[in-house]
Amino acid sequence: MAGNIQQLNESAVIRSLRRFRDTYFTNRAKVVKDELASVVETKAEPQPGFLDSSPVDVQFLIMTFMCPADICCLGATSRYWRAMVKDPLLWRYFLLRDMPHWPSIDHVSMPQLEFLDAPLINEEESLDDREEDGDRGMVSTFDYMSEYLKGCPSCRQQWLPSRPAYEVFTSFLQSLVPSSEPRYAMFGPGMEQLDVSLVTRLMNAPDVLPVSGTPQRQINGIGSGISYIFNNQHKFNILTLYSTNRAERERARVQQQSVSNKLFTLEGTDESGCPVYSPAPQVQQVCQVVDGFIYVANAELGRGGEECEVAQIRAVLSSAESSASKPLLVLSCVSRDDPEEERITNLQKVTSRNRARCRTPCVDMAKRLELPQLANPWMVQDTVAESLSGLLDGISWLLRCSGVKLYGG
Repeated sequence: MAGNIQQLNESAVIRSLRRFRDTYFTNRAKVVKDELASVVETKAEPQPGFLDSSPVDVQFLIMTFMCPADICCLGATSRYWRAMVKDPLLWRYFLLRDMPHWPSIDHVSMPQLEFLDAPLINEEESLDDREEDGDRGMVSTFDYMSEYLKGCPSCRQQWLPSRPAYEVFTSFLQSLVPSSEPRYAMFGPGMEQLDVSLVTRLMNAPDVLPVSGTPQRQINGIGSGISYIFNNQHKFNILTLYSTNRAERERARVQQQSVSNKLFTLEGTDESGCPVYSPAPQVQQVCQVVDGFIYVANAELGRGGEECEVAQIRAVLSSAESSASKPLLVLSCVSRDDPEEERITNLQKVTSRNRARCRTPCVDMAKRLELPQLANPWMVQDTVAESLSGLLDGISWLLRCSGVKLYGG
């Protein structure tokens, strides 16, 4: 993770787990011995199981290869493992290790990063006070386990409540009834700075999002947008808002220079010295009629992160009617897939999580754009312009936030 978040190495986790196991079996053996002595003094003390008695570093290594749901299932096998898998250092390690590789994050699942900025808990006190049944836990420690399970994309999808059969049938009937076509305004530096044009790829990818209609009317000089069909069922419209014309964009991209943004007017600065923008009149009119927004951020390392990004996003949202209810989808976009990641097998993905990625993690992107401070529902989705990977996941979320009932969802 970027920033000053304190890293947690594996040895600290192993020491914490080892202290707990030694304390657990010492106390457990004493309790069992006293209970047996009161009944039959000749009985032998029960011994821990094979996995329980294996070295702690082996136990930890096994857990690093398991998915979060399987670790929770492991905790349901015995009192020992129930307490063991609740180790806060263990889940803090998982958070720091896996967050940079999460492909999406939203306003519901965003971890509280301020707790990762805090100093590590005292290792000498980390697990010694925990009760063996794990009920009391560590009341003074932040619940890293809950934060991980809340934010991990695989857990979010796996633990969503299943829809009753009547709701699926109702959604099918609703899909047969014509409904209004939701419209979204798309803007952001990722539309103009990348080597591969996301908009061009969208218009020429019928296998991903077929085009169902081209601009016919105008909204104060801005085209009505292009209509697409999601999952062969639902139409939606995207209005692209470019900051400059095509020639200026191409020249700025080649020379890696910034150009004057014609979508916004700089009004000055606020009390903290941050810029304040107001959208151009035609942009304000678009913001009032759309159902949500798509911000294309430049996620390539060393690009983006300008101070004006946050101010321009807030300016657009504040110009919309009922702005707090309109969703914001952030496409954290790079031009092409990482060639190294394409060659990694499923087994290698587990062992190479610490390898640096050639893109800004979506959690860092949310922090960079100050999305947790917004009142709007929002989502950051990793996207690749060339392959359009990740795009459909973001569009699905956006349509659901707009009240579209997705059949089979």
